Amino acid sequence: MTQGDPSPDWTTHQILDWLESRGSDRNVAGMARYGIETSRAVGVSNAELRPFSRRIKRNHERALALWNTGVREARLLACFTAEPKKMTADDARRWAADFDSWEIVDHAADLFVDAGLLGLVGEFAADDREFVRRAGFAMMAWAAVHLKKEPEETFLAWMALIRTHAADNRKFVKKAVNWALRQIGKRSFVLHGPAVTLSEDLAASDNRAQSWVGRNALKELTDPKTLERLRKKGA
Repeated sequence: MTQGDPSPDWTTHQILDWLESRGSDRNVAGMARYGIETSRAVGVSNAELRPFSRRIKRNHERALALWNTGVREARLLACFTAEPKKMTADDARRWAADFDSWEIVDHAADLFVDAGLLGLVGEFAADDREFVRRAGFAMMAWAAVHLKKEPEETFLAWMALIRTHAADNRKFVKKAVNWALRQIGKRSFVLHGPAVTLSEDLAASDNRAQSWVGRNALKELTDPKTLERLRKKGA
């Protein structure tokens, strides 16, 4: 059993011991109800993992080792404690090859954006693997919200990827495509117009996935509250 309080010098083995001591079958069952892959989960909630990650702090080599364990909670901690400046495109590709759960994908996508790996967006979006493709669109969504200084041209260029892959009817892809479209459209008035136009085009499509993505995005992008927030942001 791990002894003492969590600290930055904790090893991968100590962290795994801590996770096992906190695991809960009830939590695992709850995760499964939300579509989270639980075959390698021990049952520690994100509400515990987040503060724990702040106590052990960032350590890139340890994060890579945690990822390699395959344990759901260890992989989340890898996402939370990897050092963005040390994360490479090859690291991201290796992780992407292991993706098997939307939850892991979305947290890894946040890290990839923070690491400045936007060049992978198009590559991941074009990948036929469901969760790798989701990663590309999750990266778009995160970037739209958090990269305040990123040129609007970056997001306009991604509209073509959204249009193309909105036809992908797989659950975890179409939800991510929709998420990216909504976040881009809410970023600024410059992007709002093109996002609404694209949403209208998709909504009118005979393709069920495209129609769903377009209608869902259009509902939020034309909501008076969304428009008011954009007006305030522009002012």
